[in-house]
Amino acid sequence: MGRKMTAPEIRGMKERGEKIVCLTAYDYCFARILDEAGIDLLLVGDSLGSVVQGHESTLPVTVEDIIYHTRAVIRGRRRALVVSDMPFMTFQLGVDEAKRNAGRLVQEGGAEAVKLEGGLTQAAAIEALVKMGVPVMGHVGLTPQSVHQFGGYRIQGRGEADARAIFEDAVAVEESGAFAIVLEGIPVQLAREITQRLTIPTIGIGAGMHCDGQILVVHDMLGLFDDFTPKFVKRYADLKETIGGAVRSYMDEVRTAAFPAEEHAFH
Repeated sequence: MGRKMTAPEIRGMKERGEKIVCLTAYDYCFARILDEAGIDLLLVGDSLGSVVQGHESTLPVTVEDIIYHTRAVIRGRRRALVVSDMPFMTFQLGVDEAKRNAGRLVQEGGAEAVKLEGGLTQAAAIEALVKMGVPVMGHVGLTPQSVHQFGGYRIQGRGEADARAIFEDAVAVEESGAFAIVLEGIPVQLAREITQRLTIPTIGIGAGMHCDGQILVVHDMLGLFDDFTPKFVKRYADLKETIGGAVRSYMDEVRTAAFPAEEHAFH
């Protein structure tokens, strides 16, 4: 099974030059499959708003949703570090609100760390959570909870001023005590500069090859979700077609009385 992954272990992987491999997970079955395959970190992401609940954004996801899905993921994994997203409105209202909701994710959900979006604006919240014993993963660049402010899911940091702001956000996340940081939707060179500057691991999603690790939404990677496909996604399977084919075969066999056959019946 290998060593149990923890926040310090994830940090240690950067120090040893080992790439960190992460995926999202939302239920017991997927968590078990991904964990047994050897994934390092499972994120119970607010992306479940799109790929599980069918919303157009992550904004409707609640802390109760994340708690529910974290409980399921925790039951399915033995080795991977389980990180839970802090949804919209669970930390933006202030440090006390951030502490309360992070505490719920750990106590009620079983999360081993939390992730929250924002840099300088959330430095106080990150520091407070770390002081209360909750490992924090940061998230800067394209932050989906700010989709309306950005005017859509657009690459961030292309201009010099925007790039500098993202760089400063990343430094603030590290200085606040986070053990890792997600860099989403930023130019390759900016991600490289941040990765070289920080001592904590950078986990890229749409940020190029120079990050210390990578994360994808599992439904995107497996071809299960095709409402929209970001440019940075690589599909490693087409499970939507595989599942559809299996269902069609089942339908045919039921309609022709080929299933259930004799060997499937109790006697």
